[in-house]
Amino acid sequence: MKVALLCMVIAFVLGFGVYQATAPAAPQKPEELAQKSAEAWLALTDSGKYAESWDEAAAAFKSALTKDQWVDALKKVRTPLGALQSRKLKSATFTKNLPGAPAGEYVIIQYETSFENKTASVETITPMLDKDAKWRVSGYYIK
Repeated sequence: MKVALLCMVIAFVLGFGVYQATAPAAPQKPEELAQKSAEAWLALTDSGKYAESWDEAAAAFKSALTKDQWVDALKKVRTPLGALQSRKLKSATFTKNLPGAPAGEYVIIQYETSFENKTASVETITPMLDKDAKWRVSGYYIK
């Protein structure tokens, strides 16, 4: 009797584990997906891969400025700041309307950021759901 009960408990636990392993994951919120994309993009800019950050940006971003213009702008802005010291998520807000931007899905993300030569700044990065259904950066500002 004890053996049978033990076997039932083991079967239940194993069955529950299989269910947990195969249960569908909850869909991620746009803010979470956009943040992952933004952080991957920021990693490129943080490591000085400015041309690659342009390559990974949204189509709207690329149509607004050339790769050379982007690389030159980032060199002028990021180089004086020095190395990244820390970056902490401040907010992430989903919207379908941005002033001066085409209709679409956007997430406005702000980070409290510290650089070697500027200890208190706010980075605003705006990923959008691009034509290929991937979240890609459409705007980036440092204040």
